[in-house]
Amino acid sequence: MKQIVECVPNFSEGRDQSSIDAIAESIRAVKGARLLSVEPDKDYNRTVVTFVGEPAAVVEAAYQATRTASERISMTTHKGEHPRLGAVDVVPFVPVSNTTMEDCVRLSKEYGRRVAADLKIPIYLYEYAATSPERRNLATIRKGEYEGLPAKLKDPSWKPDFGEPVFNPKSGATVTGARKFLIAYNVNLNTADANIAQEIALRIREIGRPLKTAAGGVAKNDKGETVKVPGTLKAVKAMGVFLERFRIAQVSINLVDFETTPPHTAFEEVRRQARALGHDATGSEVVGLTPLTALLMAGRHFAGKNRSDPMTEEQLVSLAIEKLGLSQLEPFDPAKKIIEYML
Repeated sequence: MKQIVECVPNFSEGRDQSSIDAIAESIRAVKGARLLSVEPDKDYNRTVVTFVGEPAAVVEAAYQATRTASERISMTTHKGEHPRLGAVDVVPFVPVSNTTMEDCVRLSKEYGRRVAADLKIPIYLYEYAATSPERRNLATIRKGEYEGLPAKLKDPSWKPDFGEPVFNPKSGATVTGARKFLIAYNVNLNTADANIAQEIALRIREIGRPLKTAAGGVAKNDKGETVKVPGTLKAVKAMGVFLERFRIAQVSINLVDFETTPPHTAFEEVRRQARALGHDATGSEVVGLTPLTALLMAGRHFAGKNRSDPMTEEQLVSLAIEKLGLSQLEPFDPAKKIIEYML
C-alpha cells in the first residue's frame, strides 16, 4: 500500500483571492499531491489548505506553495484576528497511512532546510520535530507574533532551527513539524462580545489561566513561578475572537487530540460555560477537514445509549452535523469535509 502523508499549511492571506488561487495551483501542479480543501477566512485573514500524497510529493508541494506565498504575501501590511508569525505561518506534516510520526519529522526537516536555504525564511520546528521542550508548543514559538519577530531573532535562545537569525520583513518566519491529526473547531456564541469568548477560552483550554490573588495580581509559588488554574478540557488550545462578517463572537479551538477531547465534548463544555455567563453556544464549524471517527463519536453521543435501533454511518454523521450546528455559518458537506470521503 502507498505511503500517505497529509499537510495542512496555514497562510496569512484570506482576502486576496488571486493569491489564494495561485497558492492552490502551485500545489495542484505537483504530480502525486492531491489538493483536498482550500478554506480562506476574511476575519482571520488566513487560509487553511489541506493536501495529501506520497511523502516526496507532499514535501515538494509544500515547498512550491511556500515559494508562491513568499512572492504574493507581504507581512508588512498584514492584519487579522488570528495569531501569526509569517506569510506561511505553520506547515504541519501528519501521518495518514503506512507512515510514522518519525517519517513526518524527517519530512518537516527536509522541507524546513530547503525553505531556509532557498527562500531565506527562518524556520522553527515544533511538536514531534521540536529540538527542545520549549519549542514543542506552537503558541510558545509564535508568542510576540510577526511584530515581535525582530527581537526574537536577536535572542540566542530563539535561534532558528534552519536559516540565519535574520529578519525577513516580507515573509516573517515559518513553523513546521510533525503532529497528530488536529481538528480546527470553532464554536459560535449568541453574542458579539469577544471578551465573553476569550473568558470561555481561558476556562476550557488545557493550559488554563494564571491564578489571581485577592489584590488582583498574579499568584506565584515558592519558586516565583506563576500558579496556573487548569482548564476544564485536555488536549485543547483556545482563544476568543470576533467575526466581523457574521457579527458574532467565537471560541476558536484546536483539538490537538480529538480522541481525548472530541468536538461534541468541546461544544457541550463551551455551551455550559457560555450559559454560566448568561449566553449560549448556537453552532460550530470545522476549519479544514475532520476524520470520520470524530463525527461518528458525536453521532453516537447524541443518539444516546437507550436507542434500540442501530443507526447507519450516514445517519450518525447527519445527527452530528445537526446537533453541533455545523452548517450555521456555511453549509457542511460531508463529501468535502470528511477526510476519508475525500481520499
